[in-house]
Amino acid sequence: MNGATDKGKNWFLRGGLFAKYVLALVGLVVFVLAVNGALETWISYRGIKSTLIDAMSEKADATAKHIEQSISDLERQISWVTRASSNTIELRRADYAQLLGQVPAVNQLTLINGQGREMLRLSRQTVTVNSNADLSRDLRFTEAVERGTAYAPAYFRDERPYMSIGEQHSGFNAGVTVAEIDLRFLNDYFGDSQVGRTAFAYVVDAKGRVLASSSKGPEVGKDLAALPQVAAVLSSNGRPIASGKDVDGNAVLTTAISAPNLGWHVFYEQPTSQALSPIRDQLVRIALLIALGLVVAIIAGTILARRMLVPITALRTGARRLGAGDFGHRIEVKTADELEELAGQFNSMAGQLAETYSDLEAKVKERTRDLAQSINELKVLEEVGRAVASSLDLNAVLPTVAARALEITHADAVLIYGYDAAQRSFNLTQSIGIDSEAEGHHRAIDADNSPLGEAAAKGEPLAFPDLTDQPKYPLRDVVVGAGFHSVLIVPLVDQQGVLGSLVVLRKAAGDFPAGLIGLMKTFAHQAVLAMRNARLFTEVDQKSHALEQANTTVREQADRLQQQTEQLTDWNKSLEARVETQLGEIERIRKLERFLAPQVAQLIASSDNPEGLLESHRREVTVVFCDLRGFTAFTEATEPEEAMNVLREYHAALGKLIFKYEGTLDKYAGDGVMILFNAPIQLADHTARAVKMAVEMRDTVGPLTETWRNRGHSLGFGIGIALGYATLGQVGFEQRLEYAAIGSVTNLASRLCGEAKPNQIVVSRRVYGMVEPYVEGRAIDDLVVKGFNHPILAAEILRWKGEPSAEAAAE
Repeated sequence: MNGATDKGKNWFLRGGLFAKYVLALVGLVVFVLAVNGALETWISYRGIKSTLIDAMSEKADATAKHIEQSISDLERQISWVTRASSNTIELRRADYAQLLGQVPAVNQLTLINGQGREMLRLSRQTVTVNSNADLSRDLRFTEAVERGTAYAPAYFRDERPYMSIGEQHSGFNAGVTVAEIDLRFLNDYFGDSQVGRTAFAYVVDAKGRVLASSSKGPEVGKDLAALPQVAAVLSSNGRPIASGKDVDGNAVLTTAISAPNLGWHVFYEQPTSQALSPIRDQLVRIALLIALGLVVAIIAGTILARRMLVPITALRTGARRLGAGDFGHRIEVKTADELEELAGQFNSMAGQLAETYSDLEAKVKERTRDLAQSINELKVLEEVGRAVASSLDLNAVLPTVAARALEITHADAVLIYGYDAAQRSFNLTQSIGIDSEAEGHHRAIDADNSPLGEAAAKGEPLAFPDLTDQPKYPLRDVVVGAGFHSVLIVPLVDQQGVLGSLVVLRKAAGDFPAGLIGLMKTFAHQAVLAMRNARLFTEVDQKSHALEQANTTVREQADRLQQQTEQLTDWNKSLEARVETQLGEIERIRKLERFLAPQVAQLIASSDNPEGLLESHRREVTVVFCDLRGFTAFTEATEPEEAMNVLREYHAALGKLIFKYEGTLDKYAGDGVMILFNAPIQLADHTARAVKMAVEMRDTVGPLTETWRNRGHSLGFGIGIALGYATLGQVGFEQRLEYAAIGSVTNLASRLCGEAKPNQIVVSRRVYGMVEPYVEGRAIDDLVVKGFNHPILAAEILRWKGEPSAEAAAE
């Protein structure tokens, strides 16, 4: 039975080694080939993908430029009919008819006079004259008047894409011509010859709707805003991605180029399965190569594993005989490698085991003797532990601790000292080997400059092998005079402080063994436990008497507490009502602090009619508008994270000053910030507050711009301030309300801010007249600003001087 078991184990060992070597070699080969194949596949994939995307990007860029060029040509052709010489309806109609005949893409032309009324609408089928329809609020009219040329967003009618181009006529208040463009001509740019055999292309507007497409692309008018590649370019970042999905959910390689003047995006895409077909062929070649390497590795591993089994079997047999006690057996292995060296180590170990076995009996006797001594020490410790647990009388426990310490250490005397924290001294409480009643300096030892105090401070025992070599101190003189020459001091300390010290004395000089010092530390712990228990017992006894006295007092206080409880019940009812009122006021303050300074929000919340302060009303206000010069170019050339960091620093600096001067933050958009003064809370000096805040803002943001310049950002800071009447009140909807101002004074502040140079404060002349005694400034030439028909009188604030003196005010 045993022979069969050994045979099975031998087969398992050989089989296990065989499998390990074969699997290791096979795994190495497969790993190397797999890594190499993966790297080649990845490099090929990146190369193919990069080539395809670059090619599609070039086509998309060319198509986007052609589209923009076509729209620009249409704009030039439409501008021909806006000439001033055609000053009658009939002449305009003739020009419109000629343009419709020459430009097929133009579907309809509309003439709007300077007051925004429709005078003529002409298409290839219909003519409408003097309809007098009001188009004064039409974006095509308002933007054309403001900019000269206006592109309206694309729209669909009968599933056809259209857009409108507005052109302002020459002359003052001459009117606008609006042309409706049929965008089906864009399909000419997406023919199969331009797009390619396997790719497809399309163009989408700012909402993601398809305006034109190739034959294999999505349908015109389809909303593709949900596709990841379209959503990416329509997002605020506007960064295109290289991979996306088509309308059927299949993966595609994609590239997008924007037409910035139109807000459109041109997409060129190709199915990923077609684009990456060469990768599949490469993966097949790699699989065949791995299979071939696998066969070669299995053959090589089999041969190597069989050559390793013979010496390993000899080592296993020799190790079994050594384990059985045959230390005279030697293992013979002649392989001239590590296995032969291992056999030599086994043989050397067998010789050492033979020598060790002969010395083992003597060592066992020595260990047995040490064990008996340890058992005796444990018995002594057990006896001391029982004495500590059985009594709370310190005078009964400490003699037992001292006697057992003297017995187990074979010393000549043992002293136990108690520590008086108030006097900072050690007092002798128990002694064996020295008369405790004898007078001497050893009965009370000062903790300072003594070995007992030093041991207590360190929390570790101190041993003195020969006292004659130590400096003189009270305990040394007594001990040496009594014939003792070596001493061991063990501190009695715990987490709560010092309780005393245990001193072991010997007449013979010499070192104390480490085992003895450890044993005395254990005795010290027992003594600490006894002393701490005794002190706790005394404290508990004293506190029990105190509790008896306190019990009487508590009974007397109970009657008073009953009366106070009834009073507290009544107070609690009134307190609940007050808390409910306070919570309502806190909630109102929280809502108001979203757009008002904290002190203003609290004032409104504490008002008898807080809603009345926020209702729509007309009032004179001072408006401050500020922004950063060069911020648009900065955001285009800078990473979004850095732009956000600059904005955080900028808003943090302005926010403190807005709240400091009790301004109302109307709104902010990016770097632009608008602040109101004198609303909703009226301030007698609102104009002075606004100007003083602006000066401090300029002084605060100035160092910030220097910091930004050190980081490579060229930014300036400008402020505009205007004074006038505005309509004030809450705007928005129920879930989001804001306090806002509407009126020309806000537009004037914005325009003055636009005219301000870096670190310049430009104010209207009315503002300058209100604060002229407090500031240094200078007049600025009349400014012609957009949106105002007459020049604006303005001034620049140089610095804030402060309140004028009484003499200056009198003059």
